[in-house]
Amino acid sequence: MPKNQFQRMVFAFITVLVTVHAYVFYSLYVVNGSTLRELTGAGSVLAAIRQQGGVYMFGQYLPIWAVVGIEFCFAYALELLIGSPCSFKLATKVFDPRETHPVLFESAIICATVGLMCPMMSFIAAWLYYPYYEGFHVLTLLANWLKLMCFNLPFAYFTQMFFIQPFVRTVFKAIFCHKPARLVLRFLGRTA
Repeated sequence: MPKNQFQRMVFAFITVLVTVHAYVFYSLYVVNGSTLRELTGAGSVLAAIRQQGGVYMFGQYLPIWAVVGIEFCFAYALELLIGSPCSFKLATKVFDPRETHPVLFESAIICATVGLMCPMMSFIAAWLYYPYYEGFHVLTLLANWLKLMCFNLPFAYFTQMFFIQPFVRTVFKAIFCHKPARLVLRFLGRTA
């Protein structure tokens, strides 16, 4: 896995790129999809978003690409500054990486990352998607944060553990592997 700062930045970039798209899709389609369709009377979520003029963020409607870009910037900064370094430290407090099976140790890092990033990004999302048209109240912000964490934590855990991280690790190995033929053979199920 990442061996230097540049590789850690690339690994975080790939992870956040995939994760932000998954979360925007999850938030718009799964969590809020039926509400968006009911409010606008549209037949699909994408039509509802188009009809209302975009996705509500910062008290205004923005295009989906802007929402993805804004969330990507926040998530990438948090992942580099807090998520990656702290999750590794938390995992090493429980497991010794030299004596623990790599799959178990990587799973511990994923769990720690989800445990750190989900509350932080949910808090940021509570600010970004706050219904400012109703006025601002701290208790509403905290209630929205708790609601977002309840929606996001199970999704974050299962997607990171079983889909996103295996995919990111495969892509990362393909980029930084010094013996690409071996990786291709291993991917195809043959031995080198």
